[in-house]
Amino acid sequence: MPPADFGTLVNMLSMQAMVALGLIPHPTNNNRGFQPVLARHFIDLLTVIETKTKGNLDCEEAMLIEETLHHLRMTFVELSKQR
Repeated sequence: MPPADFGTLVNMLSMQAMVALGLIPHPTNNNRGFQPVLARHFIDLLTVIETKTKGNLDCEEAMLIEETLHHLRMTFVELSKQR
């Protein structure tokens, strides 16, 4: 099992968002599909974590969540434009 730490939590939610964005296949059925409502939900959950932990993260953790959210948001916007 990976360590129960901030990075693992961010990566876990990020992977779920990437599955919902269709960037990686679903682990159980290997399908890819754009599920915007689900993707938005995981991005929003990460945003809640970012907001609630602001000022309590070390530089590495703060950069991880900031960069992760930026990437997911930009990808969401790009994919939404294509639909």
